[in-house]
Formats: sequence, C-alpha cells, structure tokens
Amino acid sequence: MSQREQSKQIGFVCQNPEAGVVTDKVWHELAFVGESLGMEQNEIRNRVAEVASFFGISEWFYQKTCELSGGQKQILNLAAAMVTAPRVLILDEPTAALDPICAAEFVQMLAKVNRELGTTIILCEQRLEAVLPLCDKALLLDKGRLQAFCPPRELGKILLEQGKGMFLAMPVPLRVWAAVNNSMACPITVGEGRLWLDQLARLQEFDQSLIPSHIKSAGQETLLELKEVWFRYQKNSTDILKGLSARVYRGEILGIVGANGIGKSTLLSLIAGLKEPVRGVIKTAGERIALMPQNPRQLLIKKSVAEELNEVFDGRQQFVQDKQKLLEKVISLCELSELLERHPYDLSGGEQQRLALAKVLLCRPRLLLLDEPTKSLDAEYKQKLGEILCRLQSEGVTIVLVSHDLEFCAGFCDRCALLFDGDIISEGSPRQFFAGKSFYTTAANRMARSLLPEAILPEDIISAFGGKLINPSDGHCDVDERFSCRKKDNIVELPKCAGAEVLITRQAARRRKLSARTKWSLFMLLAAIPLTVWVGDYYFDDRKYYFISSLILIEALLPFLLIFEDRSPQARELVLIAVLVALCVASRAALFMVPHFKPMLAMVIICGLCLGAESGFLIGVLAAFCSNIFFGQGPWTPWQMLAYGLIGFLSGVLYQKGLLSKNKIALCVFGGLTAVLLYGGIMNPASVLIYQSAPSWEMFVSAYALGLPLDLIHAAATVLFLWLLAVPMSEKLERLKIKYGLLE
Repeated sequence: MSQREQSKQIGFVCQNPEAGVVTDKVWHELAFVGESLGMEQNEIRNRVAEVASFFGISEWFYQKTCELSGGQKQILNLAAAMVTAPRVLILDEPTAALDPICAAEFVQMLAKVNRELGTTIILCEQRLEAVLPLCDKALLLDKGRLQAFCPPRELGKILLEQGKGMFLAMPVPLRVWAAVNNSMACPITVGEGRLWLDQLARLQEFDQSLIPSHIKSAGQETLLELKEVWFRYQKNSTDILKGLSARVYRGEILGIVGANGIGKSTLLSLIAGLKEPVRGVIKTAGERIALMPQNPRQLLIKKSVAEELNEVFDGRQQFVQDKQKLLEKVISLCELSELLERHPYDLSGGEQQRLALAKVLLCRPRLLLLDEPTKSLDAEYKQKLGEILCRLQSEGVTIVLVSHDLEFCAGFCDRCALLFDGDIISEGSPRQFFAGKSFYTTAANRMARSLLPEAILPEDIISAFGGKLINPSDGHCDVDERFSCRKKDNIVELPKCAGAEVLITRQAARRRKLSARTKWSLFMLLAAIPLTVWVGDYYFDDRKYYFISSLILIEALLPFLLIFEDRSPQARELVLIAVLVALCVASRAALFMVPHFKPMLAMVIICGLCLGAESGFLIGVLAAFCSNIFFGQGPWTPWQMLAYGLIGFLSGVLYQKGLLSKNKIALCVFGGLTAVLLYGGIMNPASVLIYQSAPSWEMFVSAYALGLPLDLIHAAATVLFLWLLAVPMSEKLERLKIKYGLLE
C-alpha cells in the first residue's frame, strides 16, 4: 500500500491520551485527519458529523481539548482515527492511563466499532480483564518470539502448561477456574464466572473461613498528617482539593484510588512539597521523601540508562561507599541489566516505568510516593513490584501509592482510600474497602459477592473452594534472593560516566575511503559551483543573482540526491534536514543586532560532522540562501552559499577520513580557522569581484585586510558556539541517526 492508502485504511491510537491530541478544539481534532489527506470540505464535515454522533461526542464537540478528561481524550483519539473509516484499527495499550470505569467504557466503544462497523482491531494490552472476552484470537509474544496464537479461552491453558508468568494477566474467572478442580467449561467474563461459580457451589462445598485475612502489621505512629487541605491551581479556578484531612501511619502501604482528573496526582505533589496548599496544614516527620511521577519521563534527563542511575549519586557523598552494591541490587530488582546502554526515551512505557522506579529507590526514601506505579507493566512484573514494596515496607519504608489497578491495591496495600470531589470519602482495609462497593471493586468481588461477599482476590475464591494456588514462574529469583544474591555472572559493571564529553567521543571516527558519490560531490563543489558563480559575475553582471543562487541550489541538491541512489528518501530524513536549516536561519536572525557574531557556521559544521559531507553541504547552502531572505539578497548570496556549503562539506569529509574528531577543542580550532581562511577567504575577494570591474591584486589584499577584524569576530563567535553546542547537538543528531536509521 502507498503511504496515503495506509493513512486512510489503517487507524492508530497510542498509549498516552495526551500524545494523541494535536489541536486545540475537539472539532478541529476530528477534522485534522481529513484536512491532512486533502479531502473536500463537504466530505470532511459529513465524516466529522457521523463520527461525533457515533461516539457520543456531540455534547462536547466545541470544547477545548485541554479541558477534557483522560477518558474523553482517548475516545476523541479513537474517533479521530475512525474519521477515514479505516479497515484496520491498531491500538497500543489505550487503557493504560485510564481509571477502571473509563477503561471499561473505552473497551465497550471498541466492541461497538468492531460489531457495528466491521473494523478489524489489533490491540496491544496489559489489562486483559475487559479486553480478552471481546477478542476472536489472542497472540502472545515473549522476548520477540511468538508463543501462542489461539482463541482466548485456550490461551490460559497454554500459559499454564508452559509455566509462563503471563498467566497472572489472564481474567480472574479463568485463573480461578484453572485453580479449582472441575470439569465445566472455562469462563472468561465476570458474568460467565458468576454462573460458573454458582454451579460449582451446588456441586461442592466451600468455606468462607478459609479466605486469608490479608492483615499486615502496620504501626499506628503517624508519619504524615493532612488537616483541612485546600488547593487550586489558579486564583479563580475550581478547587481541586476541598478540606481534605487524612493520616498516613509509619510503615504502612496506603493505596489511593479515584477517577481520572480527581486530584490524586495533585495530592502526591502537595505531600512531596512540590506544591503549597492554599489553606490547611501538611505535617511530616521530617523523613526523606521521594516521588515517582505518573509520567516517568519527568525523571529521565540523561543519554543512557546507566547515566540515569549514576545521576542519582551526584552530590550525595553519603552513598559513595556502597554505591556499586546498591546499583547492582536495584538493577537486578528492576530488571535493567540488558538496557544499560539504551537511551531512556527509546525504552517502552513499561521499561521507562521500571527505570523511574529504580531512580527513586536509589534515593533510599523513608516515605515513598508512587503515582500509577503499575502503568504499562505486565502482570508478572506487577507481582514482583508488589513484592518489592512489601520488602521495602519490612525495612521501614512508608509507601503512598495512587493507582487505577484495584487488584494490585487489594493485594498489597494495608489501607485503601477513595478520593472524590476533593476529599477522602471512604477508607479502610482492602477487604473492608472493596467488599462493600459495586463499581470501585475487584473482578473477584464482582464475581463472587453473592457467595463470598468478603472475597476481593482470586486467591480468596480459590482458597474457599479448596483449590490450589497457582503462581507460574519463568525461573527468576524471588524478591528476597534479588536483594541478597551476588552471583558473579549476574553482576553488571556500569560504565564510568565522567561527563558528556566521554559520551560524544566514545565512538572513534574510522578512517574510511571516500565513496564514488562523495568524490562526485567534491567535483561539483570545487568545479561546477565556482564555475557557476564566475559565469554569473562576468556574463550576467550580477544582475541575475536570484537565478545564479537557484542554479547553485540545484547543484547542491544533486550530491545529496546521490545518497538515495539505492532507495527513496524517508520523510523523517528530509524533515530533519529542513529543521536543521530552519534552526540555522533562526540562529542567525536571533543575533542580527551583533555584526558577524552568529552561530550559523558552528551549526553547519556540526551538521556536516554528524550527517555526512553531502548533507552538511546542502544544509550550509540552504541556510545561507534562506537566511538572506531576512537579511537581503544580492550578488553576495551565491558566494555565501558557496562558503557555507564548502565548510559543511569539508567538516564531513575530514571526519569521515578520521582527520577531525568531535572533541570540542579540535572542533573549535577547525571552526576558527575555517571562519577566517575559508569563509573570509571567499567573501573578501568576492567583494572585489562584485563591485570592481577591473580588480587588481592590491584590491584583493586591501579587501582581505579590511575584512580581517570582522572575520576574527566571526571566528570568535564560531569557536564560542562550537564550545557550547558541539556536545548537546551532536548527541541529539547521533541518537536520531541510530533511532531512525538516518544516513551518514
């Protein structure tokens, strides 16, 4: 299929509701896809009207997208993807950031799309409770390999036989059915599970007293107290918290649940001291507090996972002695040993979540605040996370977590609380909290409440019916072993990070022969373009400098197009070139008031180093031409294009041959010399050729002498900006090359 057909026939909904919204109004968002595909206005209006009615968006059709809840944003993303009536809809964990009620509504909307429109749906998901019953087939991947592709009811049996930890992600009815001895058909929904359980109760006895108590010994010493806390984000905005009062006891795990946008994350920010309440008091016992935010990227600031972990120790001398031991323990706990060299932003959502947890644990907090810690985690690692939290609790750490995962809270929290309308409206032990609710409760409680009203976990039902608890394992050591094992073959040596300078020079430039296309490009640069400039000067008397500049642009594009001799250019590669040209132009415009003090030459040099000689030449030529639109075109424009293009090309060739490195000192020397010798050596004589009909050697010498002070200012600016920009800009470009497979 062509790219246009793919865009029309395949819809996509991403994991983060915020990331999927690109416009400011709901109706703009719905019209965006049709406008991007160039549909007629009447057709766009008809499609938008149909979609808005089908998905129930009419009531908030004119609202701002920033005012929508998380569930509304995800439904908007789904509706926008369906505007083109795609044949296939792909969704990447669309319910990961939604509360249970919003997630159920979204899944039912998917079922409606599949049932009424006949759209094929391919869905990646960790929360299978509501999703799996709707599926015709389930596909299981493990470390990139296909493990099963079968009807959903057969998947649980396969996982159980293979001993896969993913069995823990199966719907509660299936897990209970597999653990209790019976010969009836496998239930997969809560409704089917309730009918199955009623039939099972008629065939065999059950004992409610066998349900485990799940009571932990948490102390009653108050560690944190909130009294009449009020909070709003702006003076005239709505109150988020309204007189909230609560206590957190030392050594307990407190779980807070509630709908999207109700103020749970805001409450954690107030406890952590990131925000101040408008009114009320927050008392803490002076313990060290650490917060893991809902978006793990807020904690990720380095260029590799190893650097992220080492960054925690910066300026903390008290951790230096046992740093390596602590790192090994946390890396093993969070399963990061195979990810140490990866860029944090190249990790999956679950991997980023584990990395953020590792950074928080390295701080050794005594009060640990977790905002949606199970988001994007698979069921097996959720179990391990729960064990980690229990281990931390046994070491005296107090934990407050906010989560939409009700089963996780029921299994690992000492107390649970429901936040609604700015206040805690109910709290209690997990059994007290979940057993009395109809909607904010677990699937196990909904399934068994008529027979076992106090059952809140699958294990409760299994124990009551005398079943055997199933806990599949794929061979990983348990949490206790993780804290104590020090096998030689498991110890991970972290790279020593002495700063960004080490990272940028760790890949030494290899001496490579120039390719045929590079040699041809060199010929174009040194012969064809200077000849064009000379012909323009002497045969057009500089009166056709726009025409001459256009010829040079065409000649500059030819070497670049040779890069794609074996394949077509990708849009991301062309966009990168365009963005870099725009940045060069903006950098020149930003300092227009300071003559010759511009960062553009430094940026062209860096582009040549990172993207290759042909790309460096093209960026230099385009940047010179486009920036002169702001500063004035004239007969000097072709000469400037030649100068910038030559320096960008030269930096790429010298780096390719191993004669120039990305060391800042070497780059600064190269930049200073090229600014004086090449740029000044071209532009100063050019001024004579442009304005003098009979040039002489004396004129050339005089022009160079008069231009030398300005060339020195240009050289100083180039050196300064290379010193400031070389490391960060090179790192970004190198990462883009690796991540997107860009050309050198």
